[in-house]
Amino acid sequence: MPLTRVATLLSDARPDETVTAKGWVRTRRDSKNGFSFIELNDGSCMKNLQIVVDADVPGYSDSIKNVTTGASIAVEGTVKESPGKGQRIELHATSLNVLGTADPATFPLQKKGHSFEFLREIAHLRPRSNSFGAVARVRNCISRSIHNFFQTRGFLYLNTPIITTSDCEGAGEMFQVTTLDMAKLAQRQTEIDWKQDFFGKPASLTVSGQLEAETYATSVGDCYTFGPTFRAENSNTTRHLAEFWMVEPEMPFYELPDNMDLAEAFIKTIINDVLAQCPEDMEFFNQRIDKTVLETLENIRTNEFVRLSYTEAVDLLKSCGKKFEYPVEWGIDLQSEHERFLTEEHFKQPVILFDYPRTIKPFYMRCNDDDKTVRAMDVLVPRVGEIIGGSQREERLDVLLARIEECGMNPDDYWWYTDLRRYGTVPHSGFGLGLERAVQLITGMTNIRDVIPFPRTPGHAEF
Repeated sequence: MPLTRVATLLSDARPDETVTAKGWVRTRRDSKNGFSFIELNDGSCMKNLQIVVDADVPGYSDSIKNVTTGASIAVEGTVKESPGKGQRIELHATSLNVLGTADPATFPLQKKGHSFEFLREIAHLRPRSNSFGAVARVRNCISRSIHNFFQTRGFLYLNTPIITTSDCEGAGEMFQVTTLDMAKLAQRQTEIDWKQDFFGKPASLTVSGQLEAETYATSVGDCYTFGPTFRAENSNTTRHLAEFWMVEPEMPFYELPDNMDLAEAFIKTIINDVLAQCPEDMEFFNQRIDKTVLETLENIRTNEFVRLSYTEAVDLLKSCGKKFEYPVEWGIDLQSEHERFLTEEHFKQPVILFDYPRTIKPFYMRCNDDDKTVRAMDVLVPRVGEIIGGSQREERLDVLLARIEECGMNPDDYWWYTDLRRYGTVPHSGFGLGLERAVQLITGMTNIRDVIPFPRTPGHAEF
């Protein structure tokens, strides 16, 4: 008998159809009349499949005592219309097989609610909870939507290196990769001879695939990279991870306004896809996690994104009369409180800020003629703040070389990147979206550690 997922059974199964269902027991209750009700879930949807097991099912008395919360079972039976409210069908078992028991005295997930802090301690089991099963399904839907968005527009999917010898952001917050015996080096207290290392030079985990993606964008056209990135930022907040996933499109012949238009369409497409494909999960988030989630997403997907220069934003923030924890002055990197004021209180819709001070942005962003700003953009949305960061890239060789030195970096380390400006340079642009930040926006989850299967943070790399 072929296995049918619970989600398919609940939506498509017809009365008197014989099916097999397998999954994990959520609850079991026994009737005095000699039968049991089992709530079965296999992770394919939020709802459980109710199974009715009569005492005349073969092996009932021996098997039913092992059907406890967390146990895995296989059930064959006949689909019947359900007399209960809120469920279309139920499965009347003709056979019951316990595949794996779960000791009710030690199994940590019970019917009562659990805090997210506790569930992080059992990240290997938390996907069985309603919240994290829903997060996993929405995250999957977002990832599928990302690929579909770019594939249907003719973008090339590019796999960029995880190990790199260049620092894209120039911030130095990178995880070193080495095969050298660090214990021996510490004992000798000698200068490191990097020629003895695996790559013959210092290497690190990547913070971005952007620079490599630019080489392909200026050769084969629109492309995007989507993979894990790493940042050794010692930040223990609800907004930061050491390992996270980034999607980074790069487009030749795009200038900043084109980049803005693509980013806006991108965000709206993802939201539309999730609302259409995960309605049950989204209703759960709206009821149990944040009662404004659906309202927020409706605002984002239906409103035009306001375009506002950084300078105009600073002037607005300084004159608005609101007291911020971080004072606003031209030249600072805007904080989350500033971004959320713009999107939630002033405009009450998404905003794209552009033309940021060059002193707070990386070397690769195109300099404006005023010598003060660069063609950078940040897409801000209500409740989250920045969701996308991007820019038009600097295509002029002399300006790029000057900017690399201005940022205290060695141009020789970027010889291959600057070569792109020597041989057929073109205007080009791109942006980056952190997958986990997008999942936070769409689900309403407040802690970024709860939207990635196994969070990596300072002092924590379990599982």
